[in-house]
Amino acid sequence: MDFDWTTFILEIINFLILIWILKRFLYQPVLNVITRRREDIEKKLADAQRIEAEANELKHRNEQYLAEWEVKKENEQAQLNAELAALRESKLAELEVKITEEAQRRRVLDERRQADFQRLIEEQGIAQGAQFSSKLLSRLASPELEDRLYVLLLEDLQGLHEQNRHIVTEAMSEPGLHIKVQSAFSLDEQKRNELTRLLFKMTDRALPIEFHINPELISGFQIDIGPWILHANLRDELKFFSGALRHAG
Repeated sequence: MDFDWTTFILEIINFLILIWILKRFLYQPVLNVITRRREDIEKKLADAQRIEAEANELKHRNEQYLAEWEVKKENEQAQLNAELAALRESKLAELEVKITEEAQRRRVLDERRQADFQRLIEEQGIAQGAQFSSKLLSRLASPELEDRLYVLLLEDLQGLHEQNRHIVTEAMSEPGLHIKVQSAFSLDEQKRNELTRLLFKMTDRALPIEFHINPELISGFQIDIGPWILHANLRDELKFFSGALRHAG
């Protein structure tokens, strides 16, 4: 079999043309597709890495923010607890002061009520005692007791203090002055004359004297010389006794 160089060369040319065609229309587009796919993949990987880095950064920031928020929350909670504790202590102190003041006020009011009630009881007792004494002395009042009080009246007039004499002397300077003598029982002529002489001697003047009967005196006398009054009767003694008891209470 003879070797045909023409055919061999033509086959080589055909092979080269086939290679060019394959490279031109098949291999190069495949390479382009592969390149684009690689670039897309690399871009996606880069985006994924960037997103992962951003996510890690965001996570780190969030974790840091959460940590800071927890610390801030704990600090604010501690501050709030301290403020609440201080406010509670303040309110408790104010409440204790108010309770103490209210207790003190109630104690004062109770003491005042007790004192008022005690005073009322004492005044009622004094009034009842004075009323009982007045009724008793009214039943005991008699001309005999009047005579005894008359003797005491004469003794009081004769032993009058200098200060009272001075008051009587000043009272006599009033124009139209007269002496008023009141008695629970009627005075006989002898007692009137005796009392008149004693009063003239005490005043050194013959002043007009009026004699009146006043049963309210219970027993005894009352002599009025201007503003000066001499009490020598059971009514005024009872009033003085009741007033002294009220003052003492």
